[in-house]
Amino acid sequence: MRAESIFLPVCVLALWTGAVLAMTGLRRIFAVRAGRITSDAFRLGESPQVPADVSLPNRNLMNLLEMPVLFYVACLAAHVTHRVTTSLAVLAWVYVGLRLTHSAIHLTTNHVMGRLVAFALSNFVLLFIWIGFLASLLRARF
Repeated sequence: MRAESIFLPVCVLALWTGAVLAMTGLRRIFAVRAGRITSDAFRLGESPQVPADVSLPNRNLMNLLEMPVLFYVACLAAHVTHRVTTSLAVLAWVYVGLRLTHSAIHLTTNHVMGRLVAFALSNFVLLFIWIGFLASLLRARF
């Protein structure tokens, strides 16, 4: 396995984040054009006047810009320190799959329990990624 393969799941998640960003903007534009809200409703980001179907992609975008930052850092750190392994690559794909599942649930049915399970599992996988990275550093150190 080539170490650069760790960037494939990174790219997938980054591209998905871009797609949700585009969805957020489009939903806002369409809502304003349809007269459902005014552009002033977005003056400070989101306001109570913004309908749920318009604010939902923005909330999902925020989710994609929170914990995944630690995923991006872990993948980059593993690559730079030459600690990319097959198990790390598998965990990275599992993480991305769970984050995509979380987004899909959030943006469609918004089933809270399903969303919570995907979100929680993704965070456990992220924790395992970091524990594995730390363990590899400690093994090399001592």
